[in-house]
Order: sequence, then C-alpha cells, then structure tokens
Amino acid sequence: MLSWIIPFVVSFFFVDATGNVTIGMTFFKTIMVITGALAGVALAVHYFKGVKDRHLEEGIVIGVTWLIINLGLDSVMVYSGFFPMSFMQYFTEIGLRYLSIPIFTIGMGYIVDHQKKKK
Repeated sequence: MLSWIIPFVVSFFFVDATGNVTIGMTFFKTIMVITGALAGVALAVHYFKGVKDRHLEEGIVIGVTWLIINLGLDSVMVYSGFFPMSFMQYFTEIGLRYLSIPIFTIGMGYIVDHQKKKK
C-alpha cells in the first residue's frame, strides 16, 4: 500500500486548494512516475531482503499483489470522483503505468535467482 500512498502524498505538493495542478501536467506526471518508481524499487529491495529462496516466484506474487492494490485504490478514487476522469481515461493516462511494478519485482526476483544458480 505504501507504493500507492507515497506518490499520492507527494502529489499534494503540486496541487492547490481547488484541486488544480500547479505545474505543467507533463512535468507532474513525470514526477509521479519517478516517485512511484523510487518508492516501488525501495520497497521491493526491502521486501527481498527477507526472502531466502524462490525469488522469482516472490517477485511475481508481490508484483501482481501490489499492482492489484494500486489499481484498486485508484479505482476507488476514480469512482468516488476524486480523480475527475473516466475509467478509460484513467487507465490510459495512469493505470497502465502500474505495470512497471511487476516488471521491477519480477526482474529483481529473476536476477537474484539467476545469480544464486551461478554460485
């Protein structure tokens, strides 16, 4: 859930009291992608420190789990009207970017398993 909350909190630094973004939308979205990537990678690194084996499987499970949680929390925001956009607009502008989460975690799991097999 932190992979969702961290970028959400950071976004408030760039939104005024009326809900308007105070910087260019492209720049705002770039900041959100970078913040999400940093948070996701940091959380995944922390998670993998406690994993002893089957890193690839763990990467798949945690990546898909985090993907579902993030999409679910965003869906609540879209349906509640907090994100004033249609579901299709949300998915093409924001939601699809969450696929980076399992890409990172699966890649991390794969490389750790691959390195362990070399030893």
